Amino acid sequence: MTRYLDFLKKAFNGEDTDYTKVNIRSAVLLLAIPMMLEMAMESVFALVDLYFVGHLKESGFAIQTVGLTESVLSVMYSIAIGMSMAATALVARRIGEKNPEQASRSAAQVLLVSVAVTLILSLLGVIYAEEILILMGARPEAAAYGKDFTRIMMGSSTIIMLLFLINGIFRGAGNATIAMKSLWIANIANIILCPVLIKGFGPVPAMGLTGAALATTIGRSIGVIYQLYHLLVADTQIRIRLAYFKPDYGLIQSIIKIATPGIFQFVIASCSWIFLAELVATTGGENASAGYQTALRLMMFFMLPAWGLSNAASTLVGQNMGANEMLRAEQSVMKTVKYNVIFMLTVSLIFILFSNFLVSFFTQEAEIKSFAQNALHIMSTGFIFYGIGMVMINAFNGAGDTWTPTWVNLFGFWLFQIPLAYFLSKYLGMGPKGVFISIPAAETLITIVAFVLFKRGKWKTIKV
Repeated sequence: MTRYLDFLKKAFNGEDTDYTKVNIRSAVLLLAIPMMLEMAMESVFALVDLYFVGHLKESGFAIQTVGLTESVLSVMYSIAIGMSMAATALVARRIGEKNPEQASRSAAQVLLVSVAVTLILSLLGVIYAEEILILMGARPEAAAYGKDFTRIMMGSSTIIMLLFLINGIFRGAGNATIAMKSLWIANIANIILCPVLIKGFGPVPAMGLTGAALATTIGRSIGVIYQLYHLLVADTQIRIRLAYFKPDYGLIQSIIKIATPGIFQFVIASCSWIFLAELVATTGGENASAGYQTALRLMMFFMLPAWGLSNAASTLVGQNMGANEMLRAEQSVMKTVKYNVIFMLTVSLIFILFSNFLVSFFTQEAEIKSFAQNALHIMSTGFIFYGIGMVMINAFNGAGDTWTPTWVNLFGFWLFQIPLAYFLSKYLGMGPKGVFISIPAAETLITIVAFVLFKRGKWKTIKV
C-alpha cells in the first residue's frame, strides 16, 4: 500500500522523470493520472453550467443555449487542440533530445501564433452571437434568450486557447501536474462563482444564464494566470523568456506545418458534431436537442479523462522518438491502449446501468430525459473502440504526423458519419435515434482504419 501511495504522490507532485528511461508501465501511469484528472476538470465546466442553468425558469432554452454554444466553441477548441498538438510534439521531441532551451523557444512561438489567430475569431463570435445560435437550429426566441451567454463565451476564446495551449506545452515537457492543477483551480473558481452569479448573492444581482458564462470565463482566467506564472516566472523545465517571443519564421513554419492539419483534424470532427446537433434539433425539436446536449455533456465528462489518458501516448511517442527509442515509443502506445480499453469498458457499463440517475441530475422533464437516456445507451456501444481510436490518433499527433489522423477523420466523419446520420434520421424516418446510431458506427470505423495505419509504422519517419 505504501508503494502505491508513494507512486500516486509522485504523479501528483510532478517530479522530474526521464520518460525515455523509466519503466513503460510507470511512464504511462505517471503521465496518465494527472492528465486524466486534468481532462476530467475540463469537462466539469460544461456540467456545472448545465446543472445550474437546468434549474432556471426557461430551462429548455438555457440547456439548448449551453449545448449549442459548446458545439460552436468546439471549433475554437479544435484550433486550440491543433495548436497544442504542435506544442506537445515540438516540446516533447526537444525534451527527448535533452534540449530544454529550444523546447522553451518552440513554446513561445506557438503562443505567439495562437493568440493572433484566436483574437480574430473571438471578435466574430461576439458580433454574430445571436445569428450563430439561429444557424445552429435554435428558434429566434431561444437565440434572443441565450445570445449574451454565447457572446461572453465566444469573447473568452483567447482564454480558452491559452488554457489548452499552455497545458499542451507542459504535457510535452512531461509535467502534466501543472496542467492538472490549473484546471482544478479554474473549476473550483467556477463552482463557487456559478451559484453566486446565476442566482445572486448579497450585493451581486442574479444574472441567470449570463452569470454562468461570466463564472466560467473568470474561472478559466484564474487558471491561465496560474499557468503563466509557472511558464514565465517559476523555475520549471520550460521557462519562457521575453526574447523568445521574437518571431522565428523558420520555427513558425514548422509550427504551422504540424498545427494546420491538426486543426483541420479536429475542425472536421467538430463540424460533424455541429451537423449532428442541428440534425437532432430539426428532426426531433427542442426537447430532443436538449436531451442530446445533456447526453453529450455526460459523455464528454467521461470521454475527456480517456482523452487525457491517451495524451500520455502523445508525450511518450514524442520524447522517445527524440531519444531515438522507436520500439519503446510503440510499446508505450500499446500499453496506453490496454488501460484505455479498461476505462472505457467501465464507462459503458455505468451508462447502461445508471443512465436514468445520471440524466435526472440535470433535468426532470420526462421527454428530455427519454431522449438523453436513449442517446447514452446507443452511444455507449462504441466506447471501447472510441478508447482505442483516441490513443491511435494521439500517437500519430505526438510523432508530429498530424496529416494521417486528419485524413482518417475526414473519411470517418464527413464521408461516412454525416451521410449515415442523414440517411437514418431523414430517409428512413428514424429522427434523432438515427443520429445517435451514426456516432458509434463512425467511431468504430475510424478506430479500425487508424489501428491498421499505426501498425504500418509510417509515423516513425516523421521529422519535426
